[in-house]
Amino acid sequence: MRSSPLATVLRVTSGNFLEMFDFFLFGFYAPHIANAFFPSGSEFLSLMLTFMTFGAGFLMRPLGAIFLGAYVDQMGRRRGLLVTLGIMAVGTLLITVMPSYRSIGPLAPLLVLVGRLLQGFSAGVELGGVSVYLSEMASPGHKGFFVAWQSASQQLAIMTAAALGFVISQALNNEDIADWGWRIPFALGCLMVPFLFYIRRSLEETGEFQKRTHRPGLAEVLRDLATNWRIVILGMLLVVMTTVNFYAITVYAPTFGKAVLHLSGSESLLVTFCTGLSNFLWLPIMGSLSDRIGRRPILLMFSTLTLLTAYPVLNWLVGEITLAHMLMALLWLSFLYGGYNGAMVVALTEIVPAKVRTTGFALAYSLATALFGGFTPMISTWLIAASGDKAALGWWMAGAAACGLAATILVYRPPKQ
Repeated sequence: MRSSPLATVLRVTSGNFLEMFDFFLFGFYAPHIANAFFPSGSEFLSLMLTFMTFGAGFLMRPLGAIFLGAYVDQMGRRRGLLVTLGIMAVGTLLITVMPSYRSIGPLAPLLVLVGRLLQGFSAGVELGGVSVYLSEMASPGHKGFFVAWQSASQQLAIMTAAALGFVISQALNNEDIADWGWRIPFALGCLMVPFLFYIRRSLEETGEFQKRTHRPGLAEVLRDLATNWRIVILGMLLVVMTTVNFYAITVYAPTFGKAVLHLSGSESLLVTFCTGLSNFLWLPIMGSLSDRIGRRPILLMFSTLTLLTAYPVLNWLVGEITLAHMLMALLWLSFLYGGYNGAMVVALTEIVPAKVRTTGFALAYSLATALFGGFTPMISTWLIAASGDKAALGWWMAGAAACGLAATILVYRPPKQ
């Protein structure tokens, strides 16, 4: 008996939920993680070491994209999604239960780094595997709408994590949160793993994959990727705007609110929750709109708007810092992110050759995240400290938008006569 489309979407995006749930928590509790695992005489240095560890996981994504992506393209979407969930769960558990630096010394940050590397290796193909699965199970003419739920599931994770963080901030004092309270949401993420395994096991293989008579091995996948290197690079540039903007307005935003704007932790979490809700609403709307009017006009419009407005909006925010201003600024940036990403993810599944669709998609996405998006918290922290400009993050976001605009023009240029 075939599952309903809604049930299938929930099952396939469950791993996405866990991945982003943990990533957001790492960003929000970065100051406490820095104190637990990377103590130093400088708060700035400790925070930079924490964000470097956060970013290091993204360096493993291209490897995960190639090796796990080839596995998915050869063995099937369903089996691959179970493997990625298992690896991700191990990394999350490792970070959750790790004793502090004061208890076991340098072994603590080393093993936290191992946990992040495992998470990054798994995440290298998670987004690609989910996006390709959704594109292959979508009904004709509705691919944009279905694939948008890959990103929408991440927003649910952001909202859940932000709500948990808010509850903890109200229930515990700052000393208890810094000492042990920050581990509670991570532990709850670990408790989700058995349930996520249970619901993913019931996934059916996609019909499009089952129809294929030839399933390439790793060597053939690598040859095909080399042949299509231009598509991979253009795909990577398409993703740069998505990944930079996402990590800026969700993972980095709470730290930005607390450390730079000096708002309270609960206020920053409230803004982040609203941002996640806004993302969640815009993504399927814009994915569906792209089914009607095409991917190109949406990608052009939102990359241009981001290029022109990212810095001015943040400069306006830091000129008069209030909770209301931060909320308005983040909701505008959320609209730009949701509009662009709603069309971009499905566009990437369409431009990559079908027989290496998972690997090609995952490699393009992973390279963009590894080289640009994943280091957004660290780069933002450095840019603000080096320039003295609290709105310097806007220049980084505008540069990412320029990449998306250029890639869109090149991908959708008219064919030569």
